[in-house]
Amino acid sequence: MFKEKLSLIPHLPGSYQMKNKDGIIIYVGKAKDLHNRVKSYFNNKVTGKTAVMVSEIADFDYIITKSELEAFILEINLIKKYDPKYNILLRDDKTYPYIELIKKPYPKLKISRYKKIKNKKDSYIFGPYQNAYAARRVVKLINRLYPLKKCNGKKDNLCLYYHINECLGYCIKKIDPEVISKMIEEIVSFLKGNETILEEKIMQKINYFSENLNYEKASELYEELKSMKIILENQKCEIRDLKNRDIINYYFKNGYLSLQIFFLRNGKIVGSHNDLFPVINTSLEDMENYIFTFYEKHEIPSEILIPDKLNINLLSKVIDTKIYCPLKGIKKDLLNMVFDNAKMNYENKIKLILAKDKKNSEAINELKELLNLKIIDTIEIFDNSTIFGNFNVSGMVMFKNGVPYKNGYRKFKLMEEFKSDYDMMKEVIYRRYYRLLVERKTLPDLIIVDGGLIQINAAIEVLNSLNLPIKVVGLKKNEKHKTNELLDSDGSIIKINPQSNLFHLLSFMQEEVHNFTISYHRQIRSKGSIASILDDIPGIGNIRKKELIKKFKNLNNLKNAEISEIAKIIPENVAINLKKYLENRK
Repeated sequence: MFKEKLSLIPHLPGSYQMKNKDGIIIYVGKAKDLHNRVKSYFNNKVTGKTAVMVSEIADFDYIITKSELEAFILEINLIKKYDPKYNILLRDDKTYPYIELIKKPYPKLKISRYKKIKNKKDSYIFGPYQNAYAARRVVKLINRLYPLKKCNGKKDNLCLYYHINECLGYCIKKIDPEVISKMIEEIVSFLKGNETILEEKIMQKINYFSENLNYEKASELYEELKSMKIILENQKCEIRDLKNRDIINYYFKNGYLSLQIFFLRNGKIVGSHNDLFPVINTSLEDMENYIFTFYEKHEIPSEILIPDKLNINLLSKVIDTKIYCPLKGIKKDLLNMVFDNAKMNYENKIKLILAKDKKNSEAINELKELLNLKIIDTIEIFDNSTIFGNFNVSGMVMFKNGVPYKNGYRKFKLMEEFKSDYDMMKEVIYRRYYRLLVERKTLPDLIIVDGGLIQINAAIEVLNSLNLPIKVVGLKKNEKHKTNELLDSDGSIIKINPQSNLFHLLSFMQEEVHNFTISYHRQIRSKGSIASILDDIPGIGNIRKKELIKKFKNLNNLKNAEISEIAKIIPENVAINLKKYLENRK
């Protein structure tokens, strides 16, 4: 079908974009040789997810670049721009917790996410930690043993932490810098792997409480000591240079790639990351894309070890650190160990994934048959939420091939005045699909509204005005507010076997969109609470109020924020008055 167009593709590096019948980009790839790569999709036998993608290709475009590196960067940028349905980078936005020791203006220890750490020059960063609970336990224990700053902001009086000897009174008193320096030095030493410092500190406290007959406190700390030893039971390596390094390897079989990353910090394995996903392009190129995307969201270590099959030269140019493949010795042994873990992860999960894929496939096939649709790859489900006409919101969740696609979830804040269910549905459907048309984004194959004929008719009216022939159905609930039947656009009821895979999938979809929408509704109501409070503070007008709400989201975040952080938006004297008001408010 593309014989003539394929023959014109040059043997040069670049990025190619596959399009469906509507001209929507469904896949973006890169190649050292565009001619050979694009041709391979149509001349070679393809299987699995690749075959499904190829069956939808109606056209393709390509952009020539000067080098493979430029092609790689262009590919990543195009994927971000168009979010093609068959490109898999990171399937979620999962980040790992870090322990952050803030040095200035006062020493403070807390759990942070790497992307949210503001000024890394004034902090020591430890992690990532795979076990968030363990990291929080360690932070809590250190805060009990050392008089770090515990409260937020600057107080006018000495707080409770000072009176129980867990703070030095930084807000009021002038503290000897040497005392702070020694305390930071000990905490850093412990977090780098010297457990004996904390063990000795705990034993000193235990002995103190025992001598003062406070056996309850002594027993409590003894239990903490035992827990700490369990929590910090990390795999020690024989690498003694104490560098921060990540080790990456993968296992590929039957069209699925199992990726594994081990995080080594100060000579210890502190955590790992793994993923298993189907390959569309080639296993090596999907791995390279994944690695680049991963380090856009996570800390880049001093060194990354990877297998020699990956393009080390390419990755070194786009990730600012030392990347290489060890051929022998301890580091090679570690690389092999990560490979063994990637293989084990594949063997442990592949049966479950294939079983889940089978159930989803059966459910989608049943839905296609019931609705007389040829393709149902993407489904978008809507739910509206309101209280007496106030805080009107709508949530939309997206499912691709029966699986939630979190990057596709959307929130809609609707007009504030009272609106009927019909008007609310019309507004959200128009905003969603008018924008997709303007941006030439992929349209869904099916729209599901959590409601009856009123909501269905509202959606169809808007879709007709936009000339979009997308099927719309509703989810009908029984007296227990559970999914019971599908309601077609003509008002007919479609019975579903409650034991079927389709019934379970639709129930899951309904629960997912409901929880997503309710969560957003609570967030909006909380913002309304902030707005009413900010109205009472002199010096905060509409513009500053909007900026504060946008920054802190809810009242709790505003209460816990430092004055210096609030003062970035409003004058410092107004920020101080606001903090005083919040602290005195019951």
